[in-house]
Amino acid sequence: MSSSWENVKVDGSNMRAYVSAPEGTNKVPAIVIVQGQTGVDDFLQFTRMVASEGFVGAAPDLYHRDAPDCKDDAPTRRVRLTDKTVSADVDATIEFLKSHPSVDPARIGIVGFCMGGRAVYLMSALNSDLKAGVMYYGGDPFHAWGEGPSPFERTAQIHCPIMGHFGEDDKNPSPADMRKLDAEMTRLGKVHEFHSYANAAHAFANFGSPGYREHAATASWPRTFGFFSKHLKGT
Repeated sequence: MSSSWENVKVDGSNMRAYVSAPEGTNKVPAIVIVQGQTGVDDFLQFTRMVASEGFVGAAPDLYHRDAPDCKDDAPTRRVRLTDKTVSADVDATIEFLKSHPSVDPARIGIVGFCMGGRAVYLMSALNSDLKAGVMYYGGDPFHAWGEGPSPFERTAQIHCPIMGHFGEDDKNPSPADMRKLDAEMTRLGKVHEFHSYANAAHAFANFGSPGYREHAATASWPRTFGFFSKHLKGT
């Protein structure tokens, strides 16, 4: 496995992205890993896990528009994000992966945690290059960040299968939120499968988080990579 920080061009400037790739010369599927509120550095371990499962993983730094010496806390930095900037950053990462020498450009998926899970729902409606999405407890899907429709209001535009992981003790998204998303996707005939985990709340799969719950996290990984193998590898 090889891992490195790379520069991805977006809006005329560089965005750093952590990229991990499995060994070998064959072109393989790729997965965009979208950070949670705490920042991209907290999701590097998952990016390496993606590579260990035979995918190229790329985790873009959605806070790259902040100054390098920014000392603002995570919630403050999160509030500055908009759906427009998030989609621009994910789009740029997808284009980077499509030109990566180890990536099959026709087989790209996306996974995200917390606000990154929300981004999965959003981008599954906005970018047709995505062939599968997995969202972990994507919060606030019913409100737009900036101008335009919310991710939930874009459900009819979703074009790829989605898997969702939710904690039964979570408040955002709550079990009621999960049921609302499920009902809307079912009504519109969108391929999806949702999993709910007892004794787990927000960030249950985030390594190093106080909310990490090993029983829920370890139950989710085979489901996640089985889903990506099915839809990106055809296995």
